[in-house]
Amino acid sequence: MSYKHLMLKKDKVNFIVTKLDEIYPEVSPPLNHHNNYTLLIAVLLSANTTDKSVNKVTPTLFKKADNPQKMSKLKYETVYNIIKPCGLGPAKAKAIIELSKILVKKFAGEVPNSFSDLESFPGVGHKTASVVMSQAFGVPAFPVDTHVHRLMYRWGLSSGKSVQDTEKQAKRLFPKKKWNKLHLQIIFYGREYCPARNFDLYNCPITSVVGRRSLFK
Repeated sequence: MSYKHLMLKKDKVNFIVTKLDEIYPEVSPPLNHHNNYTLLIAVLLSANTTDKSVNKVTPTLFKKADNPQKMSKLKYETVYNIIKPCGLGPAKAKAIIELSKILVKKFAGEVPNSFSDLESFPGVGHKTASVVMSQAFGVPAFPVDTHVHRLMYRWGLSSGKSVQDTEKQAKRLFPKKKWNKLHLQIIFYGREYCPARNFDLYNCPITSVVGRRSLFK
């Protein structure tokens, strides 16, 4: 086993940040949206499905309603039939309509700039709130999706036991000013170079250098 597999965490972090900036110097949010409300809805829809699937249904949904006032007036069946391909349609349709009503009633139709307010909405957990806070308001956050969770473990930077632990470790290790860009870079990298299945360690330019010891056995 070579020295590179015994790298200190701080050296791993520096290498990862540098390499990701080389591969993805510019990143854009993967979910199509055109205001804070449509971002919130798109992120809610992305639970347990792919961004590609969400981007297929949101043009139709947002053509009917791209603000909470309009969305809250749509029938459940209308919303459900549009978003059904994303999975969990019944729960997501109900959540979209209910949170839209709450936004109109309690927040004057505006998406709040607050983790606690966002997480109080039906269908909105910590990850969804983190994405909205990061991408809509520029608040430093480190949303942990399946790619971030997998790569943090493969890179030996987290225990892999829970997304909560992964988020805690990511925030501890990476500079706060880089969180909003970095979590997107990791997602794109995971999709392109380091997938969950058919993973080729030696064609992965980061994991082949900083991967946890067990990967090299």
